[in-house]
Amino acid sequence: MGKVSAVYRSEKKGERNRLDQPALFIPGFGLEGDHHGGRDQRQVCLFGRDDTDQIKIINGAGLCTGRFNENITTEGIELFKLPLGTRVKIGETIQEITQIGKKCFGCEIGDENGKCVLANEVVFTAVIVGGYIKAGDTIAVLV
Repeated sequence: MGKVSAVYRSEKKGERNRLDQPALFIPGFGLEGDHHGGRDQRQVCLFGRDDTDQIKIINGAGLCTGRFNENITTEGIELFKLPLGTRVKIGETIQEITQIGKKCFGCEIGDENGKCVLANEVVFTAVIVGGYIKAGDTIAVLV
């Protein structure tokens, strides 16, 4: 079982606001008020805290790392190791893993290391059952 480290909303492209209050996730849409919401199967983006720390260590030198914004930062669980279609309970919501990794655009991180963590460890989900999520909520894999 993991937990939610932080929740972020981007109302406009390029901005990122950490939410201190519980955030509403809407079935078939994603995070209320987020400009990425409503995208077919990529409604919510999750990324591990260890991975965000790794990006900070390499100073965000890649094309994607400087502009990438997840909705939920996780810790204590490696969602990218789960198969597509797996459902997870996050806070009050149930979400289904729909994509693992994002398209990698060649950059110095990719050139040096093959691929960066964004290409392999970002997880996208679709909201199946809506509800609120806040920092500290648990993340559990549903069987």
